[in-house]
Amino acid sequence: MITEPIKIDGLAQFSRNLRKLDNDLPKALRLAANAAADVVVADTVSAVPRRTGRAQSSVKARSTRTEARVQAGGTKAPYFAWLDWGGKVGRKHHTARPWIKTGRYLYPAYTKNRDKVREIFVQALLQVAEQAGIEVD
Repeated sequence: MITEPIKIDGLAQFSRNLRKLDNDLPKALRLAANAAADVVVADTVSAVPRRTGRAQSSVKARSTRTEARVQAGGTKAPYFAWLDWGGKVGRKHHTARPWIKTGRYLYPAYTKNRDKVREIFVQALLQVAEQAGIEVD
């Protein structure tokens, strides 16, 4: 079963209010989200098989003010989905890899590090709030 994403209620409103205080503070939120996602990136990269290194180097953290995600594959390694989940590729679908619904690398790394990601993101949010001069209990 796929692990549910971490949701933080009021994050978009918090970001809007930070922008009213200082235009640079929402950028700190994005950097905080990247720091949390980097935990999953590091674990995923260490698990992905290395042949040319393109699949490993395609795993990246991406974020906005209100969302963090880990992205892999793309034009650099379009076969990453096949590596992670499996399936059939090639001429007449001759190259088969067993299908694993939960994936081999990305989702297991997220599931394993979910609590750590949450803790890093919460601590980073508290630091951003302190930078803005907001008291947090």
